[in-house]
Amino acid sequence: MKLNKDLNKICGILLAKTLKDLYEDVALGDIEVGDANLANEYGFSYSFNCKERINKELFPKIIKQMKKNIDRAYKISYEKISNGQALDIFKDDQFKLELINDRKGKIDVVKFGEDFVDLCEQLSINKLSSIKKIELVNVAGVYWRHNANNVQLQSISGVAFENDEQLTAYQQEIKDRQERDHRNINNKMELFAFDLMAGQGLPFWLPNGAAIKYEIDNYIHRLLQMNEYMYVETPLLGTKQLYETSGHWFHYRENMFPSFNIDEITQVLRPMTCPHHLLVYKMKPRSYRELPFRVYENAILHRYESSGSLTGLERVRQMRLIDCHIVCTHDQIKEVVSKHYAIIKQAAETLGITSYYSIDLSLHDKNDKKKFFDNEQLWEAAENNLRKVLKGMDIKYNECVGEAAFYGPKIDIQIKTALGHIITAFTVQLDFLLPQKFDLQYKDQSGSIKQPVLVHASVIGTLERFMSILLEQNKGVFPLWLAPVQVEIIPVDNKKHLHGCQKIHQSLLNNLIRSKLIDSDDRLSKKIRDAQVRKVPFQLVVGDKEIESNEISYREYGKQDSVNLSLDNFVKLLKERINEHK
Repeated sequence: MKLNKDLNKICGILLAKTLKDLYEDVALGDIEVGDANLANEYGFSYSFNCKERINKELFPKIIKQMKKNIDRAYKISYEKISNGQALDIFKDDQFKLELINDRKGKIDVVKFGEDFVDLCEQLSINKLSSIKKIELVNVAGVYWRHNANNVQLQSISGVAFENDEQLTAYQQEIKDRQERDHRNINNKMELFAFDLMAGQGLPFWLPNGAAIKYEIDNYIHRLLQMNEYMYVETPLLGTKQLYETSGHWFHYRENMFPSFNIDEITQVLRPMTCPHHLLVYKMKPRSYRELPFRVYENAILHRYESSGSLTGLERVRQMRLIDCHIVCTHDQIKEVVSKHYAIIKQAAETLGITSYYSIDLSLHDKNDKKKFFDNEQLWEAAENNLRKVLKGMDIKYNECVGEAAFYGPKIDIQIKTALGHIITAFTVQLDFLLPQKFDLQYKDQSGSIKQPVLVHASVIGTLERFMSILLEQNKGVFPLWLAPVQVEIIPVDNKKHLHGCQKIHQSLLNNLIRSKLIDSDDRLSKKIRDAQVRKVPFQLVVGDKEIESNEISYREYGKQDSVNLSLDNFVKLLKERINEHK
């Protein structure tokens, strides 16, 4: 939902004036528009320092004062003033002075009558009455200029609307996003949990979530093995020397867990497996006949994320990644990348990911020699190879300068989450650098020694992030083969029908069907309703008729009609659907 960006910016500045009206010693920070945590493209947030801690209970009071300021019909004027004038106007505002000192040339300001002035460029809004509705969304602590070394301020975020229709649409979008938020879905389905006693960002997979995880893992294993990928397992630790060789120690250190010494050797929990897989490749001489050399691993990785960025399963500190690496010749790049992209597409469709936000070609910034390795010839060759692959597959993509990995460009498939975050779901990365650093070699047809290329790839990204995406797209409605509980058996009367239900339950378990027997003392109507809330694919209600006829009566989730079938045929039906990933 896109709203008026200028309207939201002027409303944010109105909020700043209102805070000055209501509270003493308010030091204004800065305004941001298009806050990613809001449920639209153009909300606003304003940071400030205040002796009084503002909470959501104070929002009605703040909005009331904002409306009074709108009714005062201040004349809005925009001006360009000299740097010296700006420094004089804001001489008592430490945060504004910092912003002014960072800017060159004339300074843009906005005035509300003669009472209030703030930093702001020329906008299309010239009267406060253009703001018809205001919604304050959240208040949070933020570091000044998003730098953890700076002072922490408060920040209020909100949304401004031009009419009632926009507000109604916004409220509906908020409701939809709350329903899709994977953390809210998890509250009902009990898939995962966190416990601070174990540590922040370290997920527990509960029985329901572990069942889904197990099926996804098995599916990806089979898919990769059918495409000639070889499974390996490598150590959870790596030495400092290993990561110095790969370059991660210098380019990725802030995202690695603290190192520790064992037998006077510095080691660290691994954040990725590429260095380990290259050591596997180097364990014996390789021939061109072995290329492409494809390996993968269901790897446990540890990456340090700041506590403020941890968001359910979307961003965690311990993760599972089915990590793939392909060593190939230069001539094989197009075939290897195209084939792996097709694997990603097949997996996404089978697992129920139906919509992407964008497909990005992430490139290096040739002016940033610190973040990216300094070899323009290698960068140009790698980036042009990926362009050819995308164009050859007729894929529309965006070029994003400065978003590459330090070792090479990548194709990133992006998803927009319910919280408005743009996250990478799937990726394929081309790397000319690490084969050099690890001195990878192969013998070609003529017997000459050549250096190969490395392709880094995932199929579904980290399992944790993938699960958050999947829950938000399917709202917790899983197909039969992925559902944590595939069948719930509900006796009409526990005293009369429980024994018969237990026999059916055991028969399903013997056929590796995830069955659950509901033997609570709740009313039948409640047990049926609860199964619907849990979105269980099949419900069996067992009463006198079913016991006497030796048949079962089932109802599928989302359907009203019940179907009668022999137990053997019911099992056959389930197995067929599971095998077809339905």
